[in-house]
Amino acid sequence: MNLNPNLNSSLNSAPELPRSLLALLDQKDGHDAEGGGFRFAITPERRALLNTIRYAEGTWARGQDLGYRVMFGGGLMPGLDRHPDRVIYSGRYASAAAGAYQFMPFTWSMASQKLGLAGFGPHVQDQAAIFLIQRRGALQLADRGEFTPELAAKLAPEWASFPTLAGYSYYGQPVKRFTALKAFYERSLAQLKGLAQPSAPIALAPPCVPETSLRCRLQSLDRIGPKPKSLGL
Repeated sequence: MNLNPNLNSSLNSAPELPRSLLALLDQKDGHDAEGGGFRFAITPERRALLNTIRYAEGTWARGQDLGYRVMFGGGLMPGLDRHPDRVIYSGRYASAAAGAYQFMPFTWSMASQKLGLAGFGPHVQDQAAIFLIQRRGALQLADRGEFTPELAAKLAPEWASFPTLAGYSYYGQPVKRFTALKAFYERSLAQLKGLAQPSAPIALAPPCVPETSLRCRLQSLDRIGPKPKSLGL
């Protein structure tokens, strides 16, 4: 639920690489290397949808990780060791929702137990959000890389800020317009895919032949650069 329209522009921090720009392209869904709980891969398509949920829920925080600390109403939890499980009153609404995806305490408890998650940090919040997307039968739609009315409607019972096919909140609360969510999703996905592209190879100059010629020897000296005067050369 997004009840604080100024929150997205007022929260800000500056880590080198915000989680909103991370996509683990080489990972697949499955149990982690230590034989622990199930872990979902984070692809550009999934990250773009996670970003869009944060945008809709008012925890986008310019894409910075500070959004993972947001409680209902816009306040910040002091730490990320656990879900705060604290009811906040804001206007005519009251909620204990917290985190980047505004988890209710009972929803967080269910998701974290199913996945074997510890703490309430950004990584585990991402995992729990994807679990909820899958639980609503929307993960296959999400993996197609298209933000459709059907995808939004499947997630509307989980996130009140997402519109149903009729364009309203599933719970009669403030809702984001589908066109705004779609535009945000497409910008985010395009940015993530751009970051995921391998760097262009550096064009190497063809070798100079014959190597013993004066021209090739002069080119070699140019690449080395001027001799330092301190060596007396």
